[in-house]
Amino acid sequence: MSGKLFLDVPNACSPSDGICTGGHPQPEHLRDAAQRGVRYVINLCPAAENPGYDEAALVQSLGMHYVNIPVAGPPDITEAKARQLAAALTEAGEAPVLVHCASGNRVGALFALKAHYLDGADIDQALAAGRAAGLKTLEPAVRARLMG
Repeated sequence: MSGKLFLDVPNACSPSDGICTGGHPQPEHLRDAAQRGVRYVINLCPAAENPGYDEAALVQSLGMHYVNIPVAGPPDITEAKARQLAAALTEAGEAPVLVHCASGNRVGALFALKAHYLDGADIDQALAAGRAAGLKTLEPAVRARLMG
């Protein structure tokens, strides 16, 4: 992956080269992402958060890989889910990736846990990594999880 990746999705962040995080993309955002070389879309929304179109089918029709790691809220912000995210990012390798939820907040939460549990970051570093990926209102829950 080379360079920051910003896509026109709500609350877009680029926490590291080749990764864009943010809120739920619309179909035109996914088409743009495919044209810009994104090869993986990781969706953290559970099935109950239906965006009004079949995201998995659209992503696959555009030649990208689709991964769903459902995170409904604070109870789902776990080390296990962070490990699933890390595995999906590892699978993507050097390919550009879009990771999203509805707003980007849950994405940032899992990035914080990934930074702590898998990358060895201390709590402050992990929270900073989470903020860089979109962590906002879930920060107290993430802090509690990291300290617990």
